[in-house]
Amino acid sequence: MKIIGVSLCFAGLVSAAIAQTNAPATRALSLQDCLAEALKHNFDVRVERYEPEKSLFNLHAAYAGYDPTFNISGAHNFNETGGQFVNGFQRPSEISDANSFNSSLGGSLPSGLQYNFSGSVAETYGSTGGNSPFDSSGGSIGVNLTQPLLKNFWIDGTRLGISAAKNQLKLSEQGLRQQLITTVTAVENAFYELIYARENLTVEQEALNLAQTQLDQDRRRVQVGSLAPLDVQQDESQVAQSRANLIAAQFTLASDQNTLKNLITDNYLEWHDVDIAPAATLEAVRQLFDVQDSWSKGLAARPDLLQAKLTLEQQGIQLKFDRNQLFPELDLTGSYGFNGSGKEFSDAFAQYNEGNRPYYSYGAALKVPLGNVQARNSLKSAKAVEQQYLLRLKQLEQNVMVQIDDAVKQAQSAWESVDATKQARTYAEAALDAEQRKYAVGKSTTFTVLQLQNNLTAARSQEIRSLANYNEALSNLAQQEGSTLQRRNVDVTVK
Repeated sequence: MKIIGVSLCFAGLVSAAIAQTNAPATRALSLQDCLAEALKHNFDVRVERYEPEKSLFNLHAAYAGYDPTFNISGAHNFNETGGQFVNGFQRPSEISDANSFNSSLGGSLPSGLQYNFSGSVAETYGSTGGNSPFDSSGGSIGVNLTQPLLKNFWIDGTRLGISAAKNQLKLSEQGLRQQLITTVTAVENAFYELIYARENLTVEQEALNLAQTQLDQDRRRVQVGSLAPLDVQQDESQVAQSRANLIAAQFTLASDQNTLKNLITDNYLEWHDVDIAPAATLEAVRQLFDVQDSWSKGLAARPDLLQAKLTLEQQGIQLKFDRNQLFPELDLTGSYGFNGSGKEFSDAFAQYNEGNRPYYSYGAALKVPLGNVQARNSLKSAKAVEQQYLLRLKQLEQNVMVQIDDAVKQAQSAWESVDATKQARTYAEAALDAEQRKYAVGKSTTFTVLQLQNNLTAARSQEIRSLANYNEALSNLAQQEGSTLQRRNVDVTVK
């Protein structure tokens, strides 16, 4: 028997050690810790961070319209005509070889000026009829310029594309701010919900202990005959219900743990067995609310509102471009260069250097579209789109004001609920204590005591619920104002 006892004891120690090993590791985290983890590892934030980077690359690509283009080509041509009979006489065949080279460097400038530096040289040699040899070369170098004065002068397709790319970069930066605000708010709310779940679990555990104590006391009363067995059944029902509530609270705690983990990590497996213990309690810090001040913040800082303004601004640039396309094409043109010729390539190049065979030209070209249907209707469409964006902006501004007003009222209501639920919990504790005293001397019933126990549990839960609601209401108000990042000292710098 002693051997068996020792074996059972050893098995118990091993089981306890295994249970302790499998127990989740507890990690205390403050709200700032959670926010720091989320800003580094949250999937939504990580995905959105690429948007400004993509927009910056697209902006650089838009400047490709000003990249010069270099062309160079060379060719060799051989031609033999063969002998021919002309007026009864045979004409000897003609043979020619030609080598030619061409190159150019062209592009456009932000003023709309189009330029093209070009050079060409060719050498032809061979023999004519009668086998008379010949050899000659020639070519030219110069520059051609075209400057628009009306259409495509102050804005053209390239400048429109660059403007759109710059605007998109700003939009993507605001989109990143919006995602950061959304994520920070979600982390805050999840953090407060986790605190509430842990404290509510304590409340439900206290409720179960209270019900179990009542059951134990009433069982002793039944044994001495001072209480009917039916009252004990009411106590057992209360214990069972409290145990069910405790199980539900445990599930809520586990679910809230996963919600927070999902927000702060990109590797859930590392956090699966971690028990997050919030390094804070639910508190209500008094805050003064000024709807006018909140409106000013929201109208100046809300990312979605700033995006709407940027969209309207971009449409204004599109309208400028479409208006410019109504004008006729009036271009100044000019060219300047040097010719060269000789027997060999070197002769032509030498004359280029001497510059004694110049050529130049200048003039103007006017092209007037008689109907211009496309440009006129494009302008009308752009004006209509601008009015749409303007109305949407005004609608969004109104929605922002309504949302902020609702958030302020919600925060004010939540603050008032904090004090009310605290008083309700205090009165519930006093009522239960008084009723238990009456019950001890036989002046109350089990049903009444159990009802007051339920009231106390509900009051305790509502008190911590109101604290969580108040903190979440402050977080929601900051989100509606667009001041979440400043409130949490999150610096957004897009490089």
